Amino acid sequence: MPNTLSDAERAAGWRMIWDGHASRGWHGAKGVEFPAAGWSMADGVLTVLGTKGEAKGGDIVTVEEFAAFELQLEFQVTEGANSGIKYFVMPDQSGAPVGLEFQLIDDERHPDANKGVDGNRTTASLYDLIPRGELPRGLGIAPQAGAWQHARIVVTPTGHVEHWLNGIKVVEFERGAADFASRLARSKYAKVPGFGLAEKGPVLLQDHGDVVRYRSIKIRAR
Repeated sequence: MPNTLSDAERAAGWRMIWDGHASRGWHGAKGVEFPAAGWSMADGVLTVLGTKGEAKGGDIVTVEEFAAFELQLEFQVTEGANSGIKYFVMPDQSGAPVGLEFQLIDDERHPDANKGVDGNRTTASLYDLIPRGELPRGLGIAPQAGAWQHARIVVTPTGHVEHWLNGIKVVEFERGAADFASRLARSKYAKVPGFGLAEKGPVLLQDHGDVVRYRSIKIRAR
């Protein structure tokens, strides 16, 4: 059932960070309150409504900050939509929140999926740094607009990070390692001091102006 924890999950240390109906534990990325517009919570689904201009709600972040953790959730990207799950979020020099990003996008229809380098802006990629690895064929796990899918992010105390999509590990890297630094130097974040290296930070769900749905958002410490 969406937005629930099994006894086994509780025993393993999992907890919900969205309860399925209220904004408790979340606020706007640029304010202390949850956005008054642009997001909805109904029928156990947290939805960014895809509104533009004044009605846009903006990104939301957790009140709590996390260091080593395992995060999982279900998401549904509508046709042509773009969003993302950011972690180790920090404000950059312009005040916009930035962080490592598990990209969520309609790979087939949104033009940004074809930008970047070697597919590093496709779903489950480390946005603009590391492309998603190849998925096994014929198992029905490829990203699909309009379908509920599963995202998992793992961060260990040593700085090892993994992205999982629909049960398949598709990205792994070491924060601060030479390969990470090299990719960062070629990315849009090259001039952001300390990007991706914070000791801890909130989790962010992005409002990119498109309709994207979330549920079953849960986390445990590592």
